[in-house]
Amino acid sequence: MRMFAMMTAMVFSLAALSASHADPISDQFTEGVIQHDGQDYPYRLLVPEDPETAQPLVVFLHGAGERGSNNTSQLGHFPKRVVTEPQFKGKPCYVLAMQCPKDDQWASYKTRRSVPGPPRAAMVALIKAMAKTVSGHNVDANRIYLVGLSMGGYGSWDLAARHPDWFAAVVPVCGGGHTATAQSLIDVPIWAFHGTADRVVPERESARMVDAIRDAGGRPAYTPLKGVGHNSWNFAYGPHGAMEWMFAQRNAQTPSITTDSTIDVSKTPEP
Repeated sequence: MRMFAMMTAMVFSLAALSASHADPISDQFTEGVIQHDGQDYPYRLLVPEDPETAQPLVVFLHGAGERGSNNTSQLGHFPKRVVTEPQFKGKPCYVLAMQCPKDDQWASYKTRRSVPGPPRAAMVALIKAMAKTVSGHNVDANRIYLVGLSMGGYGSWDLAARHPDWFAAVVPVCGGGHTATAQSLIDVPIWAFHGTADRVVPERESARMVDAIRDAGGRPAYTPLKGVGHNSWNFAYGPHGAMEWMFAQRNAQTPSITTDSTIDVSKTPEP
């Protein structure tokens, strides 16, 4: 009898310990999955408290270190800030955060040797998740924002170039893109960030995209962060970064986001 009591107490103790380790961040995001080409792509979606009022959608692309299938790691940098930090107070929004598999990436890193080809599988899955979110929720389609860091910074440049009409603002952080797509980005509100001491992705990767867009007639904003390493997202998403500006942007035209409108820019000529 004593042994049974001890085992029962242990079970309840373990249950309490498990509950105490529940993730208060991920619990605020609903779970979903997109299937594409035989692969499951998990995602999380933050739904604002007032779903009856149309609210903006922020699409977040995580970095290489958060790839996997646990549908949690991708919440670590931007999504958790939305629900915990004061600069997002009074800015209700949907946040879509898909997790890229370990064997894929949002876009090619080989931006100097080639023009972009067809979108990668993870990017196609993301677009499907976007279309599902917009059609299934009360999203303000004139206020769709795209943010991404590192691998997700590359993905942000790539997706914005393929669909420049979709986004009211784009904030690529410590990434890079194909300068051949600059012409398609001249009318997109962009504010890029990169640390000048970044040893993972060289700062010139962002600078050359910004220069190419400016040469094409665009006016992207760019903040090189002196002495900052690869974690330039801490400033970009922080209280003195781009968030106030981003949420103030509105698309003049209401975009149509569909799963069959992925543009193949493989034949885009080099400037």
